[in-house]
Amino acid sequence: MKALLLNGSPNKQGSTYTALGFIKEALEEEGVAAEIFHVPPEPIAGCVACHKCKAGGARCAFDGDAVNLILEKMEQADALVVGSPTYFASPNGHLIAVLDRVFFAGTASATIFNGKPAAAITAARRGGATAALEVMQKYFTIAGMPIAPSSYWPMIHGRAAADVVQDAEGVQSMKMTGKTIAWLLKCIEAGKAEGLSYPRYPDGEKVWTDFIR
Repeated sequence: MKALLLNGSPNKQGSTYTALGFIKEALEEEGVAAEIFHVPPEPIAGCVACHKCKAGGARCAFDGDAVNLILEKMEQADALVVGSPTYFASPNGHLIAVLDRVFFAGTASATIFNGKPAAAITAARRGGATAALEVMQKYFTIAGMPIAPSSYWPMIHGRAAADVVQDAEGVQSMKMTGKTIAWLLKCIEAGKAEGLSYPRYPDGEKVWTDFIR
């Protein structure tokens, strides 16, 4: 079992990275391998809804940045954690551009995300963290990913990495996030051993409708 942890902060080893480190530690204690992948801070274009990924095997048509690499890593991973600093009560805009493309292309294949536990975590100096969490969690719900619970909202507070380690409740929340992801993974494995699998679409394939018809 393996979890992919995305560090969506431009600061490679700042507060968000430190928070993800606590999750990684908890996962590994439970026997789950974990990789922290830093989303490169270079400028990246957002999704333009060209739909070419739908015919391209769940790959973004715009290659050369981190998006397809993340998709490749996600194909091999059993769980996902996305971490972001809090900017104006929202995740880092750079990360949003990445997630838009990753999930738009990734949902072209039902095997990349469906049934894989996920969690979003935020680092904030003071406020806005819960609003940022809601933005990231919506990616998971549309992709069929069970959201792992924690002991409180999965957020940690501090201006810098040295500060967040002093947020005892935040640290515990990060560790519990790792523990519950591991627990969900083990429950899913136990279910598979009994012949259970992720539900299929009731009508055989995904239904698309517009509100005007």
